[in-house]
Amino acid sequence: MDRDWAEPLDLDAVAAHAGYSRYHFVRAFKAVYGQTPGQYLSRRRIDRAEELLRSADLSVTEICTLVGFSSLGTFSTRFKKQTGLTPSEYRAKHVGRGAALIPGCYALLWAGGFPGKEKPVSEQRNSEEAG
Repeated sequence: MDRDWAEPLDLDAVAAHAGYSRYHFVRAFKAVYGQTPGQYLSRRRIDRAEELLRSADLSVTEICTLVGFSSLGTFSTRFKKQTGLTPSEYRAKHVGRGAALIPGCYALLWAGGFPGKEKPVSEQRNSEEAG
């Protein structure tokens, strides 16, 4: 979950990988981390969104999608619950306290490309040959 935090959570697959049933995994995870896997993943996504709001020239909607939320409403609600500010309020408070914002196109490329775009055939071939 720490590595693939922007991907949808397949709790059954994670639990199976750990050798537990889904329900036992959730109980064990909560006992160790004090929160469910879904809550933990949401916190990681919001943490990443905070970084992007401070550093990247991307819209709140683009950041919402980039960090793994499929609903802007859910993202905004969870962001405000965790930080006490809406994403826009957070950006207004923190932008201007350091370096200029990174252009959105660079931030998207750094994050793995543009959502919904496939890799060029040459990149697909190169990654297949390397693997």
